[in-house]
Amino acid sequence: MKTAVTSKKRVLKPLKNIIKTLRADFSIIFERDPAARNWLEVLLCYPGLHAISLYRFAHWLNMLKLPVIPRMISQMARFFTGIEIHPGARIGKGAFIDHGMGVVIGETAIIGEYVLIYQGVTLGGTGKESGKRHPTLGDNVVIGAGAKVLGNIEIGSNSRIGAGSVVLKCVPPDCTVVGIPGRIVHRHGVKVSALDHCQVPDPEGDVIRSLIGRVEQLERNAEAHTLHPVNGYMIDAALLKKVRPRHLTPVADHTDHFEHAEEYEGFSEGAGI
Repeated sequence: MKTAVTSKKRVLKPLKNIIKTLRADFSIIFERDPAARNWLEVLLCYPGLHAISLYRFAHWLNMLKLPVIPRMISQMARFFTGIEIHPGARIGKGAFIDHGMGVVIGETAIIGEYVLIYQGVTLGGTGKESGKRHPTLGDNVVIGAGAKVLGNIEIGSNSRIGAGSVVLKCVPPDCTVVGIPGRIVHRHGVKVSALDHCQVPDPEGDVIRSLIGRVEQLERNAEAHTLHPVNGYMIDAALLKKVRPRHLTPVADHTDHFEHAEEYEGFSEGAGI
């Protein structure tokens, strides 16, 4: 009799926790998504919520050591939502997968509470190694669209992964990571909303702007020495200007303003690469 009661508690207690967690998963949507208008729309039209709900049930069955069925539920969720979450993964309450198409979460992945994941994200492994082979995410982490976090690494709480980044190394808490491979960048203490995952630093654009500024400085120096030969050589500033891309040539008043500001801005943001 005692064994039967213990077994019943073992089954029902996790089920009660799942119900509480699903409530948190549901309510967080209204905080994170401005398009969420009413509870009925969220229940019927949010694949991220559907995938998380089915995962919770499959994970409960997986903890009971039930074979095959948890994976079948996972594959059914993948078919209907485009989101694949292995039943063995551990996901904290309040997780929100926005849009969600193409999201893959591996078997040994561990996700903290109130994590925000956008479409196309992969929390995967890097090979056929056994044991813990998928990432661990802290609380309040934001993973931008298309980002790939691979291997048995840790992403600290309150960190943000920029859209399209590939992260292969551990990230401390309260950091922002961008690029391929992902690298930590600093925001000089400026606080950014968790939803503004596109507002991340652009180190490539910064380097391009720095190089353009250096070219401008060298051209001014060349003009200053045009009438004064250096080491017996005459520097032709006009020739230097011809070598430069036309849309990056300053106007005739020798200021730093460019003829086509929009083209310059696009080039400085990486369009010229």
